[in-house]
Amino acid sequence: MTTITPVQTVPTSVPQHVRDLVARVTGDEKHDPSAHSTLDVVWTLYDQVLRVDAARPDAPDRDRFLLSKGHGPASTYAVLAAKGFFPASWLDDVGSFDSPLGHHPDRMLVPGIEIGSGSLGHGLPLAVGLALGLRGRSTARVVVLVGDAELDEGSNAEAIQVAGRYGLGNLTCVVVDNHSDSLGWPGGIAPRFALEGWTAAEVRTHDQPRLTAALRHTEPDRPTVVVVDTTSKDAA
Repeated sequence: MTTITPVQTVPTSVPQHVRDLVARVTGDEKHDPSAHSTLDVVWTLYDQVLRVDAARPDAPDRDRFLLSKGHGPASTYAVLAAKGFFPASWLDDVGSFDSPLGHHPDRMLVPGIEIGSGSLGHGLPLAVGLALGLRGRSTARVVVLVGDAELDEGSNAEAIQVAGRYGLGNLTCVVVDNHSDSLGWPGGIAPRFALEGWTAAEVRTHDQPRLTAALRHTEPDRPTVVVVDTTSKDAA
């Protein structure tokens, strides 16, 4: 298991103006817990980790963030708006007939969105293929966010194996662990990835310094998984 060293000068929490943007996304309250549990991770990625530019959302050398947990895009939409990828006014009518922001994100309509997602089990396999395609041709990282329940899908088990065998050092999987999976992971999620050759770390969602350090960490010949616990009392 990777030892996480805290970084300095990191925000202690998501700024209030970003939380206010999340609150403007309404109409899919069923998925609010799923969406809101990703906010700390997505904000930390865009504010501290990813090499992206809102003025050049399709830059060839950009890092790629894949939201596999696309059935809950509210936090990602809010962070993209806060970072200038599209106007904040778009958040006020998500899911309306002529809005580019749907309840599942569409890469053809939303600047900064890399894949159409929300059907469970697709994001990590897509990330593996993208990381393979970029390896040797770009210094870009591929970061994919999945939920713990999503890992019940068999396609993810295969993707975990393949990424480890190919030593995809440019791939990071972030597992937002709400402890909502149906089948369970004997021994824990992180050890399961580590068994397949991944570098694994476990952090709490509101421990911003260690979360940032974990998301920044890569190794040249091993993929990385960061399991983010959203339910511990220390992270409430």
